[in-house]
Amino acid sequence: MKHRIFSQTILAGALALPLLASAAGPVVEVYKSAYCGCCTGWVEHMQENGFEVKVKNVESPSDYREKFGIPQELASCHSAKVAGYAIEGHVPAADIKRLLAEKPKAVGLAVPSMPMGSPGMEGPRKDPYDVYLVQGKGQKSVYKHYDGK
Repeated sequence: MKHRIFSQTILAGALALPLLASAAGPVVEVYKSAYCGCCTGWVEHMQENGFEVKVKNVESPSDYREKFGIPQELASCHSAKVAGYAIEGHVPAADIKRLLAEKPKAVGLAVPSMPMGSPGMEGPRKDPYDVYLVQGKGQKSVYKHYDGK
């Protein structure tokens, strides 16, 4: 009897493994400079929020921003791709999760510059900033506003 219960438990566990693997967050490919500490902080933020992150240290992260269709006016220090969407800069994981759930027709999300208080830019203060939804042809709209408090 014990052997049968043990065998069934092992079988159930083996069958559940693929489900657990698929439950992991989407893969985020990050293109950044090897020497950027705030980019590393953002990568850690993403990992802490359930994303699998693959980091690619590159000579010119701006080349990827352009390739992904993010306008120069929304530039930051790193670019990423997740589930077909471009992510520029210090976008909070919660906004990326919302984007992936809603699946809008868009290029992706961007936080221009490197605002204090955004993920990876923690420090002595929190500045207000906007996360932009980037649509085709350089159009953008505020996706989420952070008031800095």
